[in-house]
Amino acid sequence: MADYPSTFDKDALLKCARGELFGPGNAQLPEPPMLMMDRITEVSADAGEHGKGHIVAELDIHPDLWFFPCHFPGNNVMPGCLMLDGLWQLTGFNLGWRGWLGQGFAMGVGEVKLKGMVRPDRKRVTYHIDFTRVIDRKLKLGVADGRVMADGELVCEATGMKVGLAAAAS
Repeated sequence: MADYPSTFDKDALLKCARGELFGPGNAQLPEPPMLMMDRITEVSADAGEHGKGHIVAELDIHPDLWFFPCHFPGNNVMPGCLMLDGLWQLTGFNLGWRGWLGQGFAMGVGEVKLKGMVRPDRKRVTYHIDFTRVIDRKLKLGVADGRVMADGELVCEATGMKVGLAAAAS
């Protein structure tokens, strides 16, 4: 297990996006505006609902976020695909945080249920990921379930999310 902290502020997330946190060629978060969180408040390799690791992060909601004006004009909501992407981003982050090497990529999701909306008047989105399986072989793989909360209300659930880490093609 690598020796990383269990919380990360926005500056640390941006460092990860630049490839400076886990090292070149390893797990990275995207840069803004695709970075879907402002902070990580918890991360583990052995806690969570199944005892296989978890991660919790937050996104502060502001009416001027880039996706509101274009999705949808006159009925602004956060796209469900961005909620899922935030969950995938954090799943991959957890694998890098474990010290596992390789570039991250989303490999799929079993089921996604959208149960509510994130509108510009919300204050905070919270992502919760609980790992159901982790595989540390040539291909590093995390399988997890996630949920997205908006001011405490469940707005999205995803089961069977898969994120892998593998060496970059040369």
